[in-house]
Amino acid sequence: MGPVPDPRPADPVDVRRDVRRDVRRDVPDQGTTPSAGPSSDALVDAVRAALGAVQDPEIRRPITELGMVRSVEVAGSGPDGAHVVVGVDLTVAACPLKDTLTRDVTAAALGVAGVASVDVALGAMSPEQRAELRAHLRGGTAEPVIPFAQPGSLTKVYAIASGKGGVGKSTVTANLAVALAQEGLRVGVVDADIHGFSLPRMLGVDRAPTRVDDMLLPPVAHGVKVVSIGMFVPAGQPVVWRGPMLHRALQQFLADVFWGDLDVLLLDLPPGTGDIAISVAQLLPTSEIVVVTTPQPAAAEVAARAGSVAVQTRQRVVGVVENMSWLEQPDGTRLELFGSGGGRQVADELSRLTGTDVPVLAQVPLDVPVREAGDAGVPVVAAHPGGPGAQALRGVATALAGRRRGLAGLSLGLTPAGR
Repeated sequence: MGPVPDPRPADPVDVRRDVRRDVRRDVPDQGTTPSAGPSSDALVDAVRAALGAVQDPEIRRPITELGMVRSVEVAGSGPDGAHVVVGVDLTVAACPLKDTLTRDVTAAALGVAGVASVDVALGAMSPEQRAELRAHLRGGTAEPVIPFAQPGSLTKVYAIASGKGGVGKSTVTANLAVALAQEGLRVGVVDADIHGFSLPRMLGVDRAPTRVDDMLLPPVAHGVKVVSIGMFVPAGQPVVWRGPMLHRALQQFLADVFWGDLDVLLLDLPPGTGDIAISVAQLLPTSEIVVVTTPQPAAAEVAARAGSVAVQTRQRVVGVVENMSWLEQPDGTRLELFGSGGGRQVADELSRLTGTDVPVLAQVPLDVPVREAGDAGVPVVAAHPGGPGAQALRGVATALAGRRRGLAGLSLGLTPAGR
């Protein structure tokens, strides 16, 4: 990102040279000369084929497809089988998940019949390799574009909005993301609440995206790709930006981050109807809105105003989530701390304004595990899936997962027939 300093260390080419030299020095002596015969070639081919099942933990694509497998060599053999050295070029020398990649490569190679031991020689891609990788990931172009705004995109984009803060919008976003991922969908989350970011804590993310030149690889937590300005600023430091900077930050989150092929993208919007809500409508014209409110009338009135922005931006309102609906007592009765009916009030008002049926997707009760799980970085749908709060949130995720994207903005691939 433009305003964010690059925390990555020095020249990856030198690192690769040093690592390869160290690995050659550390390869154990098997007491034999490496075989160059057909059997050795067949073993190399088998190992390469097995490495096709190893995915880069950040990009989520096979390392063979990404050009990360530099070499496979049979370095010796013994009574139990061959010793194999696999050369792997990391996207950047300081890849935070290199231990995970080393473990996965080792396991895949050891699964090949005839392989007794494996060494992984880690290096780093050259600038030319990284340029090729960026172009490959971006579909042949090296320039960043917002993939979700392209006519052929099938990603469903939901902006989670609220009229005011403190209604649990970020909690709803984090739990929906994890619940959708648990249903087998590929999910990404943009923490678009630049001034009040909270998703890194709620999803348990403690590191920044990996930078590959001008491309960012987002961290993955609970099966969800996530990016937030909170990953780039020191703890406790506020982000003091105005409209143009907010728009640019959101644009970079959408275009500069490699999201891959997502089924669902969620955006955790700041409360209200300010700059970010307008930028989302401009940058992602096919995005749809989920409104979060609490039951009291004062909050419902403000939430309805936030949802009504969709009338002006021509976005669709998917539905309303009423949070903190009641507190269940030990005797089974419900204590409605914040009143009742707010969610239905918002849904009815938005139905009237938009001319469409806007349903109440769920009423989420006050549930202590929901708060505790968010603070611990493990959303309640993963930490306590059987609780009432988790079940209500999972119901919303199921409803969103079952919706199909409309044809608005999609290319149908049709050409006029000649006479």
